[in-house]
Amino acid sequence: MAEEFDEKVCEVILSLEPGEVATYGEIAAEAGYPGAARAVGTLLRRTNGLPWWRVVAANGRLVPGGEVEHARRLRAEGVQISDSGRVSASARRQS
Repeated sequence: MAEEFDEKVCEVILSLEPGEVATYGEIAAEAGYPGAARAVGTLLRRTNGLPWWRVVAANGRLVPGGEVEHARRLRAEGVQISDSGRVSASARRQS
């Protein structure tokens, strides 16, 4: 089950194009696991090679403790970050 979850979630994350942002919950739901937002975060922490910076919290918040790098990578892809360090809902992936 965990292997299937990992594969499906990785597939969704890898489908995010540069400049495209989704929430942990959106990734989980699109992968077929609604409600598994925290598990998506865990997978991103332990898996190298995924574009982790394209995933944000439901409120647009960047990775705690890694906000500077997160914002830098998103800005490099043309994503606007508010003064409060969040990505607006309008900047997120449209399902």
